[in-house]
Formats: sequence, C-alpha cells, structure tokens
Amino acid sequence: MMKIIRNADIYAPSYVGHKDILIGAGKILMIDDKIDMNASHIKSIDAEGKMVFPGFIDQHIHVTGAGGQTGYASMTPPIELSELIACGTTTVMGLLGTDGTTKSLQNLYAKIQGLEQEGISTYMLTNYFAYPPITITGDVRQDIMFIDKVIGCKIAISDERSSAPDAKELLRLLGDIQVAGLLSQKKAILHVHLGGQKSGMALLLELVEKYQAPVRRISPTHVGRTRALFEEAIRFAKLGGMIDISTGGTKFDEPYKQVLLALEQGVSIDNMTLSSDGNAGVMIKDEEGTIVGYRKAPIDLNFKQVVKLVTNGGVDAAEAFKLITSSPARNLSLPHKGTIAVGNDADFCFLDKDYTLYDVMAKGELMMKDKVILKKGTYEK
Repeated sequence: MMKIIRNADIYAPSYVGHKDILIGAGKILMIDDKIDMNASHIKSIDAEGKMVFPGFIDQHIHVTGAGGQTGYASMTPPIELSELIACGTTTVMGLLGTDGTTKSLQNLYAKIQGLEQEGISTYMLTNYFAYPPITITGDVRQDIMFIDKVIGCKIAISDERSSAPDAKELLRLLGDIQVAGLLSQKKAILHVHLGGQKSGMALLLELVEKYQAPVRRISPTHVGRTRALFEEAIRFAKLGGMIDISTGGTKFDEPYKQVLLALEQGVSIDNMTLSSDGNAGVMIKDEEGTIVGYRKAPIDLNFKQVVKLVTNGGVDAAEAFKLITSSPARNLSLPHKGTIAVGNDADFCFLDKDYTLYDVMAKGELMMKDKVILKKGTYEK
C-alpha cells in the first residue's frame, strides 16, 4: 500500500521545511509542499506537529550478544527487534566482540538476516579482534566481494585481548579490503576497535601519515575511551578520517561533550559518528567492587546523546542528527540511507518539539505509533 506522510517538518537531516512525503514499495517517491492524492489504496499519516528525521543508524552493535568476561554464563543474549525500534534504530551494522568462537560469523550472518526479514536494514563485518582474521569464505577479500551483507572487516589494536598486528600486517589487510571494495562497489572499511593501552591510535596514524594508507577506509571506534586517545582521534579526523564515539562503555566524558570538544578544536561534525556498542555485557558491582550481576549494555544512548547535544550543547538539530543518520551512512557507503530524499529508503523517526520519539517507520512500514511498538520480533510476546 502506498502512503502519504502529511504536514511533516522534515529534517533530511538538513531542514527542508513543512512538506508531504509519498511512499511506495518501501521507497520515497515524492516530496512536495502538498501532495494531492486521495485514492482508497493510499494511506494517509498525519505528522502535524512532528519533526521527521531519517531512521537512525547504529554502526557498532552486538546483535548476537557479547560479554563472556567471567565465563559462559556472562554472555549476553541476542537482541530483539523491538529493542531497536523503541529507540528509532532502523539500520544496524552487526559485529562480533572479543569472542569469535562461540559467537561465530555464521551465527551473526543468520541473525542480521533474521532482523532484515523482521523489517529493518542490516549489515555486518567479517572477523572480530584477531589477526590473522577469521572469515566465512576463508578470505577477507572474498567475504566482502561475494557476501552482500559484509561491508568491511573488524580488528582490534591497543588492547590486551588483541593479536597486536603491526603496520605491515594492517597494510596488507587494508590492501585486500580496498581491492574487494573496488570490485564489489562497496566502500569496504577496516573497523578498528581501540583499547585502553597507551599505544592508542599511533598505529593508525602511522598508516596514514607514513604509508599513505587510504584514510577513508579506516574506521576507528571507541575513540573517547581516554582523553589522550581522543586527542589522537582529533588529529586523525583532521587528516580526513571518520571517528566513531561510543555512547556506551568506558569514556572520559559524556559523548555529547566529546563532540563539543572536537568541534571546538576544528573537527567537522561531518567527520564524526556515534554508535552504541550496545548489547554487550556490563558488570554490576557492589560498593566493594565485587561482581554481583550483569546487565546488557544499553542501545538507546545514541539518540539520547544527540538530544543532549541539541538541548544542552546548543548545536542545531540539523547538524546534531547527522551523527546517527547521514554521517554513518556515508562512512559505511549506504547510498539509500541516512537522508530523506527521493529514491531513498522510507526510514523515518517522528519526534515532537521536545525531541520525544513517537513513531518509527522502516522501509515504509510503521513499526511504532504513539510510542507503542507495532512490529515485534518473531519470538517476542
């Protein structure tokens, strides 16, 4: 069924104005001041008083679960569709964490395909922390070239759990990723988990500054873990790189304040993204530091931090929402995501003037209405 969203204040994420949007086959067919179509097969959705933004993109989330820091029982379970819809996330990039054994790539592929079938858009990375990489086909290049869902490769540096690859090893890996991207017409990125060791981003800066590695294919994440690491990330961004600030996990300051700091130092907001690192395991400790339980890392902090960037930080909404819409879409090279434009996927988040999320649409289907989840996962009650 075709749909018309009427009377919407459209943030694409740049402000477009008060307009109507015609949707069909999951795509945006027309945007105009007023669309006069009233056939019985066209459903009208009134967005009066609402701001309509592109659906939110989470480019680092553990959809199959993570954790396992204190044994098998501490591993987190897979994510459910309704958890994503409730915070406006309509596109995810799933990945593995420390564990590439019990949490396999095959299982990750099956999970993201399942979420796709349930109504959102999904992608994944091959490998996890290790070098040499583990893959599905036996080769990083082939994973990217022949598995549509695979849009890059993950690896870890500056972390005691990593395999400590050197510059030459990463250059060879980047070469495979670049060739795969050129042949498959994907951007193909090396998504780099940054740990808390003092080596920080030195290896990535060496790749770009000494070896002229393609900065656009290097995607560092967790850059706000420490202040020293963030200063290196600012340097990386000024070289033209994209930096990803985790809204969950260890950080030296609130993520929205990290964004403000980077802006003050001359980094363009177009060179920054937010991601949740959500659904990993978080230890709950008592006052004496004893582990008393676990909880799943939240997945809704991207949206909350963007709202704080607007309301507390004074950044214009059209700029702030780039962090979870157009910028991750550009970083992952998803041409039909992250902006509201004719031909793009019909993914929308409807917010009131206080930035409360009311409605969510994914690929033209209403998934949440008036804060009530309409579409749940296959096994959700």
